[in-house]
Amino acid sequence: MTVRQPTHTPYDGSSKLFTIGLKPLEFGRWIEVDEFLLPHLAEKQRLYADIPDKVFVEEDGTRDAQREVLDLIVAHLEAAHPGTHRRDGAEPVGFEGAIDGLPPALREAPLARASLLVQEDLILMRRDERGWRLAAGSLCFPSSWSLQEKFGKPLQQIHQPVPGFGPGTRPAELINRMFDGLQGQAVERFNWSIQADDRLYHPLSNVERIDRATNRPSRFPDGDINAHAFIRVERQTLRKLPASRDILFTIRIHLDPLKVLMRHPDRATLAVSFAEQLKALDQAQLDYKGLTADRDRLVAFLDGMAGSA
Repeated sequence: MTVRQPTHTPYDGSSKLFTIGLKPLEFGRWIEVDEFLLPHLAEKQRLYADIPDKVFVEEDGTRDAQREVLDLIVAHLEAAHPGTHRRDGAEPVGFEGAIDGLPPALREAPLARASLLVQEDLILMRRDERGWRLAAGSLCFPSSWSLQEKFGKPLQQIHQPVPGFGPGTRPAELINRMFDGLQGQAVERFNWSIQADDRLYHPLSNVERIDRATNRPSRFPDGDINAHAFIRVERQTLRKLPASRDILFTIRIHLDPLKVLMRHPDRATLAVSFAEQLKALDQAQLDYKGLTADRDRLVAFLDGMAGSA
């Protein structure tokens, strides 16, 4: 039986948690398409139908930049992924009825339309006197944050809950300078975490985050790491839009059961690196990731995996 291996393994030590870690990205690899395209787009349609205000926001005056995003994505998909994306008349489509999956109020929003062509979430950042702010976004698959709470805020406030990245910190200043310096190139970075289910929609409000850090509940109350633990990998990209000079931030989620590493050819190396990174997290970082109560059990599971290789 063929076991699907993880697409990305940033926990191998190539992408450390709580670091910026931006790397150059070839434009041909900008958008990822895989066998989960249709179910991911169907889940986006469901969220748009059920909770549109929680997964899409836009400022007035961003529609031209949104159109720029849509045009760039369509051109890229036609060139890089012709097997899954094509033009049907005047409209780009990724699968039958994509645009019809939007609520009527959002069908004229180009960023919402673009979001139903790709598995990535799409965030539009715009510069003002405060720095780069979240001016529009389609966020159907959040990794423990709230689009509504971050809407309109500059980067330093968006990153305020992240240990070491809040206002006035050196990483916050570096990120703003990187955004300012981004020109024709694209860049990518990875982030990862552990969750106790395979849900793509994982929002978390600031109140919920504070409560989780205070009470530090286990995500695996029955203790069964093998049955319930999923690795959540975020592949993030940044590129500056040529006309508007806004920045498009994309987030692609990959979910893999932790136990799939048992059949990975490099499972010992991956398990050791994974465990070492978990052990290196300090208390604030563990609380932020929601791993305080489960870190030791996860490390023991990974140590056992490495020992069985």
